[in-house]
Amino acid sequence: MVLAETVIVDGELTLGQFLNYEGIIESGGQAKWFLKEYDVYLNGEHETRRGKKLDHGDMIEIPEVGSYIIQFGEQ
Repeated sequence: MVLAETVIVDGELTLGQFLNYEGIIESGGQAKWFLKEYDVYLNGEHETRRGKKLDHGDMIEIPEVGSYIIQFGEQ
């Protein structure tokens, strides 16, 4: 079982915005490069689209970085 960090956000969020929000990349412009260079899995499926909208409960796994669960709303 993978231990995942819960990330609570307000409003819509794309995969590229998530990478920037978490400090994994320094700017949104790096998302395309990052998704080419690193394996990123969204709910167990390999994902390369920086504009992919994230939903409540989505799990993002980046083997070299960590695992995250997306939640919308306040803590």
